[in-house]
Amino acid sequence: MAKFLQSGRRRDICALLAGERLQAQALKSRLEDHYDERIEPKSFYGALDALETSGFVDTETEGIHDVYVLTDAGDQRLREHYAWLGEQLGE
Repeated sequence: MAKFLQSGRRRDICALLAGERLQAQALKSRLEDHYDERIEPKSFYGALDALETSGFVDTETEGIHDVYVLTDAGDQRLREHYAWLGEQLGE
């Protein structure tokens, strides 16, 4: 498995971006809601930058805002992880 998916936060970012286009703040807010705690901006943006550098997330301009989208490579890795989880859970 690619190293990028060894981080739970990175996996969760990819999961939130599956089929969605989100601005950074909306993405961060959804993660905070899921974890029920505040995420340090430096940590969040570090994870997001690492995903982008690895080619699993892209930034696109939508109106006056940047939005993040999952790339095909990111989608494939996320689906591989989902399949692996299903195997572990006996599904």
